Amino acid sequence: MAKSATPDESGVKEDVLRWLECLNYDTYGLGEDEGEGATTLDEKYGRDPTEVIYYGMLREWLVESEVGNNDQITEDNVDDFLTSLRRDLAHDSANLVEANEEFHRLLVRGKRFAVTSEEGKETKRIFVRLVDLRDIENNRFVAADEFRVKRGGNSIRPDVNLFVNGIPLVTMELKSLAQENDYYDAISDLRDYEEDVSRLFVPNLWNVAVDSMAYRYGAVGATSSFYMPWEADEEATPPEYRVEEEEDANPLKEPVLAMCNHETLLDVLRNFVFYEHRTGGTTKIIPRYMQYYAANRILDRVREGRTDEAMRRGLIWHTQGSGKSFTMLYAARMLLERGVLDHPKVVLVVDTKDLEDQMAQTLNNLGNFEMFTRAKNIDHLERRLQTDQSELIVTTIQKFEDVESNLQRDQPTVVMSDEAHRFMEKDLGNKLAAALPDAFHFGFTGTPVRESERDTFSNYRPEGKPEELYLHYYSIGDGIDDGLILPVHFTLRHDMEWEIDADAIDLDFDREFSTLSVDERQDVIEKYLTTTEISELRPRVEEVVWAGDQRGIIDHFEKTVRPNHWKGMVVTPSRKAAAIYGEELRKYYDPEEVEVLYTSTGNDSETVRQFHTTPEERDAIVENFKDPDGDPKLLVVVDMLLTGFDAPVLKTMYLDRNLKNHNLLQAIARTNRPADGKHNGEIVDYQGVFANLDDALDYGADVRSEIDRSRKQLLEDIEALVDDLLGLFDDIPRDNRQETLNKCLARLSKPQPKRDFKQGYRELQDLYETLSPDKELVGRGIQDDYKWLTNVFVAYRLNNNREENPEENLREKTKKIIADNVEIGEIKDTYPVYKLGEKHLQQVDQMTEPAAKANAIEHATREHLQPRVDRNPKYKSLSEKLEDIVDRWQRGDLTDPDAVEKLERVERDVIDFEVELDEHGLSEGAHAIYSELTDNYGDEVAGEDEAERIATDISEQFDAEIERFEGWETSSETRKKIRRLLIRRLAKEHGKVALAKDDRFLEQTIEYLIENAD
Repeated sequence: MAKSATPDESGVKEDVLRWLECLNYDTYGLGEDEGEGATTLDEKYGRDPTEVIYYGMLREWLVESEVGNNDQITEDNVDDFLTSLRRDLAHDSANLVEANEEFHRLLVRGKRFAVTSEEGKETKRIFVRLVDLRDIENNRFVAADEFRVKRGGNSIRPDVNLFVNGIPLVTMELKSLAQENDYYDAISDLRDYEEDVSRLFVPNLWNVAVDSMAYRYGAVGATSSFYMPWEADEEATPPEYRVEEEEDANPLKEPVLAMCNHETLLDVLRNFVFYEHRTGGTTKIIPRYMQYYAANRILDRVREGRTDEAMRRGLIWHTQGSGKSFTMLYAARMLLERGVLDHPKVVLVVDTKDLEDQMAQTLNNLGNFEMFTRAKNIDHLERRLQTDQSELIVTTIQKFEDVESNLQRDQPTVVMSDEAHRFMEKDLGNKLAAALPDAFHFGFTGTPVRESERDTFSNYRPEGKPEELYLHYYSIGDGIDDGLILPVHFTLRHDMEWEIDADAIDLDFDREFSTLSVDERQDVIEKYLTTTEISELRPRVEEVVWAGDQRGIIDHFEKTVRPNHWKGMVVTPSRKAAAIYGEELRKYYDPEEVEVLYTSTGNDSETVRQFHTTPEERDAIVENFKDPDGDPKLLVVVDMLLTGFDAPVLKTMYLDRNLKNHNLLQAIARTNRPADGKHNGEIVDYQGVFANLDDALDYGADVRSEIDRSRKQLLEDIEALVDDLLGLFDDIPRDNRQETLNKCLARLSKPQPKRDFKQGYRELQDLYETLSPDKELVGRGIQDDYKWLTNVFVAYRLNNNREENPEENLREKTKKIIADNVEIGEIKDTYPVYKLGEKHLQQVDQMTEPAAKANAIEHATREHLQPRVDRNPKYKSLSEKLEDIVDRWQRGDLTDPDAVEKLERVERDVIDFEVELDEHGLSEGAHAIYSELTDNYGDEVAGEDEAERIATDISEQFDAEIERFEGWETSSETRKKIRRLLIRRLAKEHGKVALAKDDRFLEQTIEYLIENAD
């Protein structure tokens, strides 16, 4: 990658390397004269480009290190150990995450190796440490740019890699908003790298995707929705890893310092990695920053409490959806394994069997907790608490009902209570405290309670710190800002009118008020009947279910929710109300599309009894609901699933129940789980809960402000976003003529408008899919503007991304408004996706705007060259020439017409070269060697004829002698065999001793032969 003083990707890279240097990494690639950092390291340690570890660096560290049994690794046996380690990475695994798990085990526990005594009489097995996890600075930390790794015909070169003792633990891909790319593009590149050269990511701890305004990190195998930001913590992050806003406004610096410092890097490696094994495969789980800080705060508090009994409590207030369960498990594992307490017990307490099942299943899937017991009953819990075994116990709070007091003995015990606001202030909480009076106790909640008789803050406040509200806090706003949860918007529907049917109301009531008019009866009902009784009146349920104009559940769900394959939940105040809703909804939907869930009793009415289900049936219904393609599409519930239920496919809650405070926050959180294309969660409120949030939520203004988001705000957001995007095309007509679209594409040829349009349209499409259909979109002209912007977007994707059918990647409602749009067909005809050649140049020549022409040539030529750049030196030089011209054009050093002229020349050079390649008659591999000889080794060959003879001979001998088998391209033995072949043919057959000794020529020729092999 060419160095440049402009704020392009290399500028971002230079910043990152400089910050890493401040973190005491040995940095390579920072100096202007240094060149690519990894190339310098490659030359220093003799790394083969198919290898992902600097074995020379690791060798030095192993011989010098005395951690654990490493003192038994010597110059005499270190190479045998490295050969064994090489075998662990010799072949690309069919499952990258599973291979990553195996290597992570080596990094944390060490690798088994047989050593022989000096006398040669005794052999024993030891564990050799690859990293010193205790003495952090007894490791070598290196950062290098442009680390090239090859596998078969694929070659990748991530921007920056972080190595510990030569092992690549972090891979960074950097983009710049000064160009058209953002961190989404970086994530896409990282996922391609994992697919193309998975071997690099076998030792990987995490990946980093960066643009000049945002830092995101993710585990191996993670999709873009699981790449998260990292923030410093005001109390936990040392000052040297924080950046005061007035000191440095660069938004990347603090996350790089706070996450990539030596201490955090190895702390995460040792303590914060899980692998979850499910039927669909294995997932690597690494901590979100609030989980990392909270778990470490718990350990700090435990250290305090060892000597000060007044400091043995703390509250973790993390919003719903932030992963509190894994925060508990990170803390539990460290307490059990890291010696903070002597032989401790850790007790995880939940308050429902469903949550106990969920926690036990998670622990079984992780496989990291061999010392894990699920309390079967009260007696079993008592016995486990009385044993001396250090272990993790999972139990419900109900099992403490009849547990004896003072069970703790002398063994230190740490209790962590999930959903702590629900039970710890009650009698069961007192039972737990009596059973374990000296225990450390930490509460976890997203919705603390502060009422006259129940106060979560007070219950977990340590006696030694009476002013403390919480040990760690992560708010709803934090979660929304981080993309961890979505904002939830509400629509009020509590003012619906419905007709009274006397048959639906209790006969005594009817007789009592028979003399009243219909309107007077309505007033009495609203004044004297409870909300539950009103919700059980069939006429009202019929209106809520069947009303048109998107006011009723069916019309709203069918028009706004179902088209994007989301699902809905109806929340009712009673089982009778739920049954009536189920009956009404099943009049429209097939029975399997609507399920009703509630607990069953033996004396239920026939209406309620028709929806009875067994626990097994309920479990199956819930799992099927989570499947976007499965049934049911709608769930009707009373209490079930309003807490602890995560289903990203759930978009809309139809709320016909008067919820308040923590119950309301819990319910809202069911719809806020992120999913691709899901802009927000939604509450359709038939009870008027959101009409006065001051009454419904007894929390601070910050919590209420995050909840008080109406649908009207979404309309304001989409209108503002449309105005912003239209502003990019000021003075351009709003039509779909070719001349107009050319002007738009010319406007989007510059980095800033291009970035703004890409990011803006992505958000705009999500908003439109959320709001449509809506009369306001039509009435305000938003839909027409959106349709025009979509046409521009299709033209942009055809021209820049060279997608033949970009409209197929649009979302469902957007597809619908352009389905009958003849302009789309005309746009595709105007911007056909031609391969590089005369047809493409003729198409470009028809464009009227020079900037649009330059943009079209740039993208077509880059798309053609990128997969070929390692196959022939001509392709590499043409690619470098292309990027140089584009850089100069984007900087403003070239005018649009000048850029068109120079870029067109590059495209013609590519075309001419490929014609020459065909006419020359050489194989692609032979031609690459021929070009290398004539371009870079002219002094070593007599002329083109001799270069051709040498190239042809090498290529033919390669085809004849080198066996092709699965994985041959990355086999170190195969590469050695090719090298011996080259030396033999060059020195003996052609008398080219100097070439036979030239490592650069030999390595480059090996690459050309492999890259061009059939």
